[in-house]
Amino acid sequence: MAKNYKNAEWKKSMRLRLDYNNMMREFIGEEEGFTKKELDYYKPMAQEALKSVDSKRGKGWLEWTELPYNQKEIVADIKQTAKQIRKTAKSFVVLGIGGSALGPIAVFQALCHLHYNELPNKVRKGPKFYVEDNVDPERMKALLDVIDVENTVFNVITKSGATSETMTQYLIIYKLLEEKLGKKANEHIIATTSESSGNLIKIAKAEGFKTYYIPNGVGGRFSELSPVGLLPAAVLGIDIEEMLAGAAYMDKISRNKDLYKNAPLLNTVLMMIAMNKGKNISVMMPYSDALKYFADWYCQIWAESLGKEVDIEDNTVNVGQTPVKALGVTDQHSQVQLYTEGPYDKVVTFLAVDKYRTEVVISDGCKDFADVNFLCGHTMNELIDAERKATEYALAVKHRLNHTIYLPEINPFTIGELIYYFEMQTAFAGELMRIDAFNQPGVENGKKATYALLGRKGYEEKRAELDAAFAKKGGYNC
Repeated sequence: MAKNYKNAEWKKSMRLRLDYNNMMREFIGEEEGFTKKELDYYKPMAQEALKSVDSKRGKGWLEWTELPYNQKEIVADIKQTAKQIRKTAKSFVVLGIGGSALGPIAVFQALCHLHYNELPNKVRKGPKFYVEDNVDPERMKALLDVIDVENTVFNVITKSGATSETMTQYLIIYKLLEEKLGKKANEHIIATTSESSGNLIKIAKAEGFKTYYIPNGVGGRFSELSPVGLLPAAVLGIDIEEMLAGAAYMDKISRNKDLYKNAPLLNTVLMMIAMNKGKNISVMMPYSDALKYFADWYCQIWAESLGKEVDIEDNTVNVGQTPVKALGVTDQHSQVQLYTEGPYDKVVTFLAVDKYRTEVVISDGCKDFADVNFLCGHTMNELIDAERKATEYALAVKHRLNHTIYLPEINPFTIGELIYYFEMQTAFAGELMRIDAFNQPGVENGKKATYALLGRKGYEEKRAELDAAFAKKGGYNC
């Protein structure tokens, strides 16, 4: 069967588009809108950012740039494993947190039936899917109430094997598996971790788990196109080769030296101008339930990458833009009032879909109620598109910055494009802001504090520090 993504014309028809009219002065007004001159001013800096990212490709923390190209054997193995899981398992559970969870959730929501787990087995043709990305005890109990561990495969994802949340889940689950299955418990665990270091690889070797590796230079929030995301996607029946092809297509776009033909780089420049004008909040608002959790995934990659205390020269800068998730049309009724009339501190990014995967006609009825009947004969597709355009307009007439990324349709290719688009935009932003976009010292400090509070050996000094910090005054309780 021929693969669409191998056809150049088809790929071109699936190219994401960036519409930034509503960032420009002609549409937003002189006070808030940008000029072509401002964009041109950033051209040399943008080209330097492009050059710098290009020079680091495949090295250090930019190993993720090679993921669309260097996984042929891994993909073949993943597909074979996924095929077996789809035949035998009733449930597939990801145990992970952060990028190990948000990416798989976003892709699942985007490319599977919106009520996938509720579909009959004969329609679903694969295991039910769950992602456990928290340590709320009630959540773990709830999972165990709806799955049968003997018929479930668990994918434990942590590079270090020291992630407290993920390893807590693993400890609970593996004990249950051993109690029910004895020596066959290891057949129900797949470990996705570092090949060369950390606890999980040692555990995996000792227990005989099937294992996939996260490349050393691929951080959690940039890992969705590695086995972290590819195995869950393949288990769900998603064409992972098409996803990687979409990422490769966007990679070529992101290497274009012409700023106005390089959408991720141009989008970065737009966001940089916005930040420099005090727009410190980035609202991600998809107009598609399928893309709902892409807003969550974006929030991590943008916040954790750009929120930094110091720059690459160790100067205190305290930079970053706060990402906020929204959903069109839902949040027109909860957030847009603030965006249209509140502080001028936001940029709204809409995710739009040209062609939804289904069309629903609005039924005839309510003929005596003109303000209801006018909907009849239209489609829900028309309505959601009109709602998005109306929101764009409502923001623009109030001089509020907004722009739209269009997906021709939602499929594995365009989702691969979208993932890579935001990964490149984040890398470019790090260069323009002169920060390390790939570390997370603020997160690490919180991890150390957790270890200390739970009595991990070697963290006694941190525990003493925390005990002093938690000596609160009774007078400040109400």
